[in-house]
Amino acid sequence: MASKTLLVVVGPTGIGKTALAVKLAKQFKTEILSADSRQFYREMHIGTAVPDKEELATANHHFIQHKSIHDTYTVGDFEREALKLLDKLFKHHDMVIMVGGSGLYIDAVLYGMDSFPDIEPSIREVLNKELDKNGLDPLQQELVTADPLYAQKVDLQNPQRVLRALEVWRATGKTYSSFLGRKKTSRPFNTVIVGIEAAREVVYHRINERVDNMMAAGLLQEAKGLKEFEALNALQTVGYKELFRYMDEHDSLEEAVEEIKKNTRRFAKRQGTWFRKNKSIIWLPYDLSFNLILEHIEQELRKQL
Repeated sequence: MASKTLLVVVGPTGIGKTALAVKLAKQFKTEILSADSRQFYREMHIGTAVPDKEELATANHHFIQHKSIHDTYTVGDFEREALKLLDKLFKHHDMVIMVGGSGLYIDAVLYGMDSFPDIEPSIREVLNKELDKNGLDPLQQELVTADPLYAQKVDLQNPQRVLRALEVWRATGKTYSSFLGRKKTSRPFNTVIVGIEAAREVVYHRINERVDNMMAAGLLQEAKGLKEFEALNALQTVGYKELFRYMDEHDSLEEAVEEIKKNTRRFAKRQGTWFRKNKSIIWLPYDLSFNLILEHIEQELRKQL
C-alpha cells in the first residue's frame, strides 16, 4: 500500500473541515472517515454538527453516528476499526480522506497509541467517588498542578480525560504527558495533512454563529430528550452539559447559550494547541480557493512519489 495516501483535514471546530472534505472526496472519487469523537453517537445530531443530508449523499462517510451513547467506545477501538476499514478502502481507492477535530483520534490512526502502565481499578473507583462527591473542579485543579503540560491541551471539561490522566499520576507518580509521544508506529500508506486556519476573531465569530444556528435548529429539544442520560460519558460534552444546567435551573437559557459559545471557543483553542505541535501539517487559509488547495495537495503528493 506504499502508493496509497490518507489525506487528513484538520482544524478548529466550525472552520469548514466537513465542506472541504466533501469537495475533496468528490474530486478524488473517494470516501471519508470522520475523526470527530462527538459525531460517533447517533442520538447526538444537532449538537455535534454532523454532515447534512446533501453532504452525506455527495460522499460516502464512515464513523458517523455508528454508535449509541450507551456504548463504550475508546480511541483504541477507533484506531483498530479505522485501520481495518482503510485496508479495505485502499483496495479500491488510491486516496482516502480523514477529517475531524479530535486530535487524539487522528494521531492514533496516523502514529499509533502510546503505551501506558496497567492501573489498579481501585484508583479509578476512588477518583469516581471524588467526582461524585466534590464535582470536577478539584480534580481539574489537581491535574493542572500535577501535569500542567497535559492540562494545557486536554479538554478539562471532559471527566473521562481528567480522570484518566489523574489515575496514571496517582498510580505511578509520573505525569500522563510523560507517557505521550514515546511510541511511533509506521503505517503502510502515505499521509498528507492539511490544516485549515483563520484569525482568532474569525474562528470565534463562526463558533458563535454556529451555536445560534444549532439553537434555532432545535438543540434545546434534542438535549431535553437526552436529559435522563446526562451522566453518560458521551454527554459530558459542550452543547449538552450547559443545557442540562439550564434544565436544572442553575443558569438561564441565555447564560447557558453563552456558556456553550465560551466553552466551544476554549475547545477550539485547545485544538489549535494540539495540532500546532505537528510540524507535518500544511496550514492553509480557510478562505483559500479550492483550486489553490488542490495545488498544495498535489504538490505534496508529488514529493512522495
